[in-house]
Amino acid sequence: MLSEETFSTNSFIRATEVAISDSEVRLFSAVYAASQQLNKAVYLVGGYVRDMLLGRENNDIDFVTLGGGIEFADTVAKALGVNKVAVFKNFGTAQFHYEGMEIEFVGARKESYRRNSRKPIVEDGTLEEDLLRRDFTINALAMSLTPGEEWKLIDLFGGQKDLEACKIVTPREPGITFDDDPLRMMRAIRFASQLGFSIAPHVFDAICAYAERIHIVSSERIVDEFNKILLSPKPSEGLFLLERTGLLVHFLPELVALKGVENVEGRGHKDNFNHTLQVVDNAAAAGADLWLRWAALLHDVGKMPTKRFVTGHGWTFHAHEYVGAKMIPKIFRRLHLPQNEIMQRIALLVRLHMRPIALTDDEVTDSAVRRLLFDAGDEIESLMLLCEADITSKNPNKVARFLHNFKRVREKLQDLEERDAIRNFQPPVSGQRIMEVFGLAPCKEVGEIKNAIKDAILDGLIANNAEEAEKFMFEKAREMGLVPIKNA
Repeated sequence: MLSEETFSTNSFIRATEVAISDSEVRLFSAVYAASQQLNKAVYLVGGYVRDMLLGRENNDIDFVTLGGGIEFADTVAKALGVNKVAVFKNFGTAQFHYEGMEIEFVGARKESYRRNSRKPIVEDGTLEEDLLRRDFTINALAMSLTPGEEWKLIDLFGGQKDLEACKIVTPREPGITFDDDPLRMMRAIRFASQLGFSIAPHVFDAICAYAERIHIVSSERIVDEFNKILLSPKPSEGLFLLERTGLLVHFLPELVALKGVENVEGRGHKDNFNHTLQVVDNAAAAGADLWLRWAALLHDVGKMPTKRFVTGHGWTFHAHEYVGAKMIPKIFRRLHLPQNEIMQRIALLVRLHMRPIALTDDEVTDSAVRRLLFDAGDEIESLMLLCEADITSKNPNKVARFLHNFKRVREKLQDLEERDAIRNFQPPVSGQRIMEVFGLAPCKEVGEIKNAIKDAILDGLIANNAEEAEKFMFEKAREMGLVPIKNA
């Protein structure tokens, strides 16, 4: 029997750039022992093998067994001290977690599909049939952990060659692959975006031909792949492919509507689709999280509904930030994206993304800066990152000037935040206190006084403390004809 030392020092493993962890060594040793004990062949398959050859880490490890995968998974889990194994009997599949790895065992199978469903009809199959059903040749590689042929690489469809050529190719005729499971079209673009690969021309043509089939895929699955594209190092590469293949228009038509340049009286506007993709790339390069990348993607989505040509002036997109913010909930509902503070965060960033540029003038008042701090709250840093990403000019002097201006805005924000503690502040005098002092039930006058106190603080008329706020409360109430009750 091979020892753990054999797995950790194997020449193939050493030839890759990814160091195999002690946890993986224990897993592979247990799999090898189970293969010997059960007398069943077992193979590492798919993304783990691909990434091993590419020198990338991957904690999602899949095994195919010749014979049911459930018994195999139970045997390996027991050897590793894992008590919880998730079993899917209809698919002959079992999964468990081990030291940060997601591990799946499945019996070799072949699949067929109904025309209007992604759910396959599954039958037992050979290793070749199992690899043939996979989406791309780079994911149809296998590596044996069976005694006697351990670490033998099995490449039936030229996956190694396609890895070396950095190409996305399907094991079967691509029309069959995409007709069976249209989500694979999204996956092709996702892998191209994540890995920096190109899609083979005949595969690209098939995606264009079958793009409309994406309608049978749930929004959740589409968004899952789309989010991975957004999280890739340079999202625009995947986003351009989604638009060129005709996939994007089926789930984000508002973004596609920004594409193109219209000229009237010799005046044209910039291509807002290309601009948007550059903003997303800029945000990604600055380390933006997924939802800030969504904000970058949708920041100008209100430009199409607000586009107007004004004779003698040119193109305008008046109030596009407000219109765009109102479009966010509808887009999120359609795509089954979170209907919670995440959606509210993106709508807020879209609505405010034009505000900081107005603060770059020397004449800007402290009041305007305080109001931006108050409105943005904890999202002020994300907002500034989005505004800086929104600079897409090809003129380096212009870019430098804008960045310098935003640096000054940051300095103003920091200075006022330190002095006035405006971010997320609540007026020092509560509505309850106003009602107690003037003997009021809940009414509009209470709200008017509270808002007046807030505005006075933001305008710098009073400091953000209880003493000055209460004094202002009495002054405002007197103007409104309100009289305090005794002993309040």
